[in-house]
Amino acid sequence: MPEALFSFVSLAASVAWLLLALAAPMPMGAARRALLFAAGRGAPVALCAVYMVLLARYWGTTPGGGFRSLGTVLVLLSAPGKMLGAWTHFLAFDLLVGRWMVDDASVPGNARLALVAALPATFLFGPFGLLLYLTGRSLLRSRASP
Repeated sequence: MPEALFSFVSLAASVAWLLLALAAPMPMGAARRALLFAAGRGAPVALCAVYMVLLARYWGTTPGGGFRSLGTVLVLLSAPGKMLGAWTHFLAFDLLVGRWMVDDASVPGNARLALVAALPATFLFGPFGLLLYLTGRSLLRSRASP
């Protein structure tokens, strides 16, 4: 089951990221709102629900695992079900960050151009993409200001 669920959550997140990327350059309107809702709200909430099921299903299955040290985290994530939970956690939170970036880039005065590299980087590398977006937004904003 973990392998099939891994494929499902990974595909769902990939489709959601594609929808975010399609919606980002669109003008405000019903189509953009629908894409952003599906990709940036619906998909993360669904992934959170899967995460909660995984958390309940695999709770207590890795004796010696925990958050006290790198070694105990390694033990915790050594079970496929626990690693799948962590993966689903990453996917959900990265999508929420991606949605925030699209919303933030849509605010007047912020440049959507900052999303060009930041969205794919957030999809692939999470926090690096957020840092890239924040840096790009800052640089593009400072260039526009006198």
